Amino acid sequence: MAQDTAYMLTINLLCEGEEVKQMSRSFTDSLQMLSFKEGIVDSLQQEGYFYPEFEIDLEEGGEVQLSLELGNQTRWLALGKGNLEPWLLTKLNFPFHLAEGRPFRFKEWQKLMLDVLEIGQNNGYPFIAVKLDSIEQGENGISAIIDMDKGPFISFDTLKITGNSKTKPIYLAKKLGIIPGEPFSQKKVEDVTKALNNIPYISVVGNSELSFQNEQATVYLPVNDRKVNTLDGIIGLLPNEIEANKWLVTGQFDLQLYNVGGRGRDYLLNWQRLSQYSQNLKVGAKEPFVLGTNLDLSASFNLLKEDTTFLNRDFTLNIGYQLSTTAYLSFFGKRQAGDLLAVSAYENASKLPEIADFRYNSYGATFAIHRVDDIIMPKQGWQATSTFGIGNKRILENTGIPPELYQEIEKTSLQYYFQTNAAFYYRWRQNLGLKLGVNAGDMDNSNLLLNDLFRLGGLQSIRGFNENYFYTNRYIYINVEPRFYFGTYSYFLLFTDLGSVENKVETALQEWPISFGGGLNLETSGGIFKFVYAMGQAGSQPLGFNYSRIHFGFTGRF
Repeated sequence: MAQDTAYMLTINLLCEGEEVKQMSRSFTDSLQMLSFKEGIVDSLQQEGYFYPEFEIDLEEGGEVQLSLELGNQTRWLALGKGNLEPWLLTKLNFPFHLAEGRPFRFKEWQKLMLDVLEIGQNNGYPFIAVKLDSIEQGENGISAIIDMDKGPFISFDTLKITGNSKTKPIYLAKKLGIIPGEPFSQKKVEDVTKALNNIPYISVVGNSELSFQNEQATVYLPVNDRKVNTLDGIIGLLPNEIEANKWLVTGQFDLQLYNVGGRGRDYLLNWQRLSQYSQNLKVGAKEPFVLGTNLDLSASFNLLKEDTTFLNRDFTLNIGYQLSTTAYLSFFGKRQAGDLLAVSAYENASKLPEIADFRYNSYGATFAIHRVDDIIMPKQGWQATSTFGIGNKRILENTGIPPELYQEIEKTSLQYYFQTNAAFYYRWRQNLGLKLGVNAGDMDNSNLLLNDLFRLGGLQSIRGFNENYFYTNRYIYINVEPRFYFGTYSYFLLFTDLGSVENKVETALQEWPISFGGGLNLETSGGIFKFVYAMGQAGSQPLGFNYSRIHFGFTGRF
């Protein structure tokens, strides 16, 4: 059996007889060597060396000497705009006047052609064609002009929904940027599936289709409605802090209605009984594309009654804008008010209590981005939200508190707050994944009050503690949650929550909470059943079964 001969190829690049570069490479057979040589020649031609001359010398021992004389590099003598129209030239922004004297490189003029095609295809001309015309090549260079055939102008027609969805085409048109009557855009068509996957109300059940008729383009969307509306009732069992060796039943009612009327309208009603005397109420509504614009308008009201100590209310108005299919920016104005419920304990106080009446008007912005495989139940990807607000806070004098105590403080001061949260989802195998959450917040003011601090603890933040257990002006915590999936929305979970919470109102108190536990998320025909068992430890709560937390409930989807 004959063995392949080994070759050592040495390439000498020459320019006007002077060596400019040398390279060597070994090959197992002659075909590999010749293919490599042809690749070198092609690369030179791509750079404008159209007619390189080469000599091949075969020496003993399989050594091959290849000498390539580059010759003159072809340059542009002139590159004319041809029939490119002013609107296209403006978007193209190519320096035609600087082309003269530049080396002719295939990739550069190819990119120029592709840019012309892309601009045309995204501005109503999907059948545009472009080429170099009047090409003249001499010893000193090459000259040409651009010749463009736009084809017919195409505009978008009304979207067609081919699946089982009650969502209005006009709403999807706004979300996708495919507005009837506007110029055709190839990029918008290519991004349709990605954009649809970021709309929580619907699921994509096939490939979108495109048809052209009467100088109009119709996009067909195969989508079905998702069961995203939720009715959630959760029961919690907590140790009764008033009666020893007894349990306290807490509750939560959560109603969320999405895409009402098929127009992207959202409504929220949430009620919680956090402890024996504490309750929380939140209502909200969102109206997309207000008055035909690309702006969303949303409003929310929140009421928190904390035992018999204070009552907080806040009203928030948001104006939002969809920056892209995955990014959202909103600006808000918030009015917060806090009032004491009982002041008898402060009648003879020598200093202002940590809880006081206040009014706080703040303004700020929220930026959210999500790049996940499923907006409802992500298993791969990441998402993040950040909020910053700033405004003036006024401390009000309460007639039940000695007035001289208010003289020691600045009643009006500037207060800011910042919150951010991010979640990362990893999926190593079909059934094995991990959720990693990172959350942080900071609030500062010369006169911080206990009743305007952040509240943490509970099922949605640091598990293993009562809802809103921690008062904090600065915090950071992570959630580590391995998951074992056995259905689309069904999985077993283990978790560990680690954090640091600081409360400078109460003598700079800082705690390092840690919790762990497990649970189940089970999808049924009517909704999602949840069960979580958690144990937590912090400076103010020891680790023990007497302090464990059990949360279970059922979230109905319709």
